[in-house]
Amino acid sequence: HPGVGSVVDLSNADVAKLLDAGVIMVVEGGIGNTIDRLKMSIAVFEQQNVPIIGVIINKVLKSKMEDVSNFVGIKLEQMGLPLLGVIPYEPELELPLMVGILNAVKGKVLYNEDYLDNRIEDIIAGSLIDLEELKSSENLLLIVSVKRLGDALKRLEKVAKRRGEKDFHISGIIVTGHSEIQQSHIDFFLKEQIPVILTELDTYESVVKISRMEVKINTRTPWKIVKAVALFRQHINIEPVISRTLSH
Repeated sequence: HPGVGSVVDLSNADVAKLLDAGVIMVVEGGIGNTIDRLKMSIAVFEQQNVPIIGVIINKVLKSKMEDVSNFVGIKLEQMGLPLLGVIPYEPELELPLMVGILNAVKGKVLYNEDYLDNRIEDIIAGSLIDLEELKSSENLLLIVSVKRLGDALKRLEKVAKRRGEKDFHISGIIVTGHSEIQQSHIDFFLKEQIPVILTELDTYESVVKISRMEVKINTRTPWKIVKAVALFRQHINIEPVISRTLSH
């Protein structure tokens, strides 16, 4: 976003000009909307006479990559800008960690704080455990009221057996309400090393907060860093960047 920082009169375009640096534009995947956003963004840098080294199209559905590369590439060629590459959408990079979910629901860790780096692939509400809805039996986040906790765990066990699986891998549990948690459940959490978070939100509010999370790559997600680097190396042509660097 070229205008970031404008609130203090120092946008990205201003910073690039001060540093005498070229810019690589990264825009989210698509065709029409991508070109529209790109034109608006480029205009800000052109006003500052900041050179655009190239463009990267990010988060493109794999089924659309060829079309996006062709059509956006043609438009960029008309604009005199090189397309450095098209990066496919990778769901794995958007998986949240329990520590991020803890912050999103403003929760308190009750058990197994050392396992907040567990990743989450799917979310299930304790009252709505559905065989058909579950995408995976791995890395699940269970959100349930304390009163329904026992029923939810039994239901998950039944679902696992019906699927012919030994059990479901629960990466974390969010409990709501203020009832006392049974000792048998606490023993289960400790044995399975499941981080448990208490929140003042109800189940629906928790799901909404989590769905609105902005998930980022950071030092707590080294597996995401490895994946992102691999995607970059596979799909991006950095020759124009190297050429410009050497020419300076």
